[in-house]
Amino acid sequence: MRKLIASTVGLTMVTLLSPLVWAQQDDKAPVPSVKTQAVPLPHDTPHWDYQGKRGPRFWGKLDPDFSLCEEGKNQSPIDIAKTTPATLPKLQADFSPAKLQIVHHEHIADEINNGHTIQVNYSEGDTLSIGDTTYELIQFHFHSPSEHTVKGKYYPMEIHFVHKSASGALAVVGVFIEKGAHNAAFDPIWANLPKQQGVVSHYEHVQVNVDDLLPHSTKSYRYDGSLTTPPCSEGVKWIVMQSPIQLSAAQIKQFTSLIKANNRPVQPLHHRVTVSDAVAEKVMAN
Repeated sequence: MRKLIASTVGLTMVTLLSPLVWAQQDDKAPVPSVKTQAVPLPHDTPHWDYQGKRGPRFWGKLDPDFSLCEEGKNQSPIDIAKTTPATLPKLQADFSPAKLQIVHHEHIADEINNGHTIQVNYSEGDTLSIGDTTYELIQFHFHSPSEHTVKGKYYPMEIHFVHKSASGALAVVGVFIEKGAHNAAFDPIWANLPKQQGVVSHYEHVQVNVDDLLPHSTKSYRYDGSLTTPPCSEGVKWIVMQSPIQLSAAQIKQFTSLIKANNRPVQPLHHRVTVSDAVAEKVMAN
């Protein structure tokens, strides 16, 4: 699925910049503008973790606002074991014209190691529509191993592309990562993985084509779930792509050397149904 989420974005990261990601019209690469900003943790939010007495088993007891982590009946992630083909509200992504994906169409994204994952934030997002509701891409982040499983199988990693509507509703696109060939589309991200927690670093001119982070196939699993981290809010529309993408063993190790196991265990399905569907793609005319 090449164009579920469209556009080339500028990336905010740290350390060395690969020359192949420079967008330029002349022989000289522009000098990168790098800005860093500390992001303090909110004082009123209790600390949670993936291990020990602050791990997933105890999230619901850490704070009253986290009660859904323990009591919710529509929690994520889930094991995708049985699906039903269904006609659902149409999924559609709106894409910028091709000319907007050339070198001068840059957004600036922020990358942060928040201690729980590596997250890339967007100041401007691309859109995903489910029926009549449009959601804007606001960030994507990584989990290892995967949070969702398929018939009990874990993947080495999973990406979550988080979208938000004007009313605040969330839709998340999940993409599995399997071990395989080196994936050059991730080089701009992996070359600059932030090692220091709680610091946002802005890198202008570093390019990431979000399309290249997605599988070719449009087939997906869909269900209603929740955030997979506290406060575990429900009402999240989940679209989990059936086909995985690949990263090399070295690329996977580079992430896991910074971020230890950060996956919430699968949650009971209860009354919910998981359906299979495909994503309709729409490319806007120039």
